[in-house]
Amino acid sequence: MSTPAARGLARVRSLLPVRGDLTAMRRSPRRDLMAGLTVAIVALPLALGFGVSSGLGAEAGLVTAVVAGALAAVFGGSNLQVSGPTGAMTVVLVPIVAAHGTGGVLAVGLIAGLMLLVLALVRAGRYMAYVPASVVEGFTLGIACVIGLQQIPNAVGVAPPEGDKVLVVAGRAVEEFVRSPNWTAVLLAAAVAGTMLAGARWRPAVPFSIVAVIAATVAGQALSPGTVPTIGALPVGLPAPSLTFLDPSALASLLAPAVAVAALAALESLLSAQVADGMTVGEKHDPDRELFGQGLANIAAPLFGGVPATGAIARTAVNVRTGASSRLAALTHAVVLAVIVFAAAPLVSRIPLAALAGVLIATAVRMVEVGSLRAMARATRSDAVVLVLTAVATLALDLVYAVITGLAVAGALALRAVAKHARMDQVDFRSDLPGEHSDEEHALLAEHIVAYRIDGPLFFAGAHRFLLELSEVADVRVVILRMSRVTTMDATGALVLKDAVHKLNRRGIAVMTSGIRPGQRQALESVGALDLLRREGREYATTPEAIAGARSHLRDAGLLPSYNT
Repeated sequence: MSTPAARGLARVRSLLPVRGDLTAMRRSPRRDLMAGLTVAIVALPLALGFGVSSGLGAEAGLVTAVVAGALAAVFGGSNLQVSGPTGAMTVVLVPIVAAHGTGGVLAVGLIAGLMLLVLALVRAGRYMAYVPASVVEGFTLGIACVIGLQQIPNAVGVAPPEGDKVLVVAGRAVEEFVRSPNWTAVLLAAAVAGTMLAGARWRPAVPFSIVAVIAATVAGQALSPGTVPTIGALPVGLPAPSLTFLDPSALASLLAPAVAVAALAALESLLSAQVADGMTVGEKHDPDRELFGQGLANIAAPLFGGVPATGAIARTAVNVRTGASSRLAALTHAVVLAVIVFAAAPLVSRIPLAALAGVLIATAVRMVEVGSLRAMARATRSDAVVLVLTAVATLALDLVYAVITGLAVAGALALRAVAKHARMDQVDFRSDLPGEHSDEEHALLAEHIVAYRIDGPLFFAGAHRFLLELSEVADVRVVILRMSRVTTMDATGALVLKDAVHKLNRRGIAVMTSGIRPGQRQALESVGALDLLRREGREYATTPEAIAGARSHLRDAGLLPSYNT
């Protein structure tokens, strides 16, 4: 019988790197090295820009990308995740810098890292599945707006005005610009942002951000030297680790900001890892190990003067698209940035702040997926309300309060929907036909057909159980989903259903549905799930029709057992 100490030790061991990580890094090293180099080129201006926006300076952003990026790559729970400073974290850090100074931010990062380790040890990563898609979309929209507004002072070439509300600061910057215009800064920011947005449509694989920043730096030095503020002198190399920023008397006042930073780091990192899984076939991150890796990264980064870090969705997406297959790519990205810190600091110091503002404005614009927002707003009225409230709260309050607001409203609306169908209080999977061992069921199983009846609501709190159940289906060629008893469905449920169909199709398993009710069609249609089924002609009015369609599909494919052909 295991003791509590033995169980605790086993839990810690489950969070540490395994031999399989090293094996994966040996499979395609050349491809991973090229992917890491590409991500480093994309990450350089973002790291500099987010460091400047946080208030700690460009060097803090670079240090974070190097130190946190390397540790999270080795200890994190995703093979493809790239970590570093992000826009969402910058939004949280700005008021902390104003209230507690640079030392306060470093201490907050350290405390948040310790909190992430605790979350990993208590296995809190799995609860990410309960964040509704509408909250995530509203959160992302609000962050994009805040990041864009934060760049206004640098984009118009004025010193950031006093204030802790982004709308107020942006307004004061515009007023100062009107009194004393700096058109060179505006043109540089607009040129960089325009180049990135146009280039992303023309040649998505080309890192236009670094091209635009280099061009803007050359133009600024050649045409108007001294008229546009630049990054300024950077240290050559990483500073020595230090704990001098810790002030024991201030720790109590830093706990609340640290909770906010830890919550955001967990949310954004797990969301980014989930996005990476969705972009690949066969990849699945370990959420608790991801929290552990981010915890170590956030403990180490402040020791070198870095800001708190999270998994970065944009850089992770670039990593996946450029062919990364293991942690070697993310580790290479950190090493390349370290080389830049040591070898090219004098050149980097000449980059205009307006150019970095242009990079971040373009990043903010690209964060907004208009199609996803439209689909979420049209799915159900509840999803639309949650999306708008979360976005407004992100802009007017702060990110943690925004997520809490979104979750509270989503929970209240979900409970209201469930209250209308009190007989069905959870997603339930049952055999296709009554009778645990009916002859018809045996016949279907012999033909490698399985049917599930979904009872009750399919919404954010239960939808992921649905996906987990279906992902474990084995030795099956056709899955029939009986939808007639689904009592309510939101956008998260519809997205999970679509994801389940995609994952099963990738495994060569056909998915057919029966009995989709009119009330479910709007949510399914808004996210493209109905189109996916209709393209294959696999939506049926009744279960007998779906069974006949399944048999016809197998017969056409020559997969029915001989006694049925």
